[in-house]
Amino acid sequence: MKKLVEVIAKSLVDHPDQVVVTETENEDEILIELKVGPDDMGKVIGRQGRIAKAIRTVVKAASSRSSKKVIVDILQ
Repeated sequence: MKKLVEVIAKSLVDHPDQVVVTETENEDEILIELKVGPDDMGKVIGRQGRIAKAIRTVVKAASSRSSKKVIVDILQ
């Protein structure tokens, strides 16, 4: 999942070298934290959060085979 979020985020932003994705796994959930540069924050979130919601939807679909819940957080 980490690689999927990283590829999506790097394709959206102007500064792909500032994209940092971390993955933390518990027994029942996977937390994916996405950090981008301050100039690219709007591109990752989108108008009214549409792009952020789309990223979460794609990750949820990709993780449907897993029994763990996947949470995608976008951090500043």
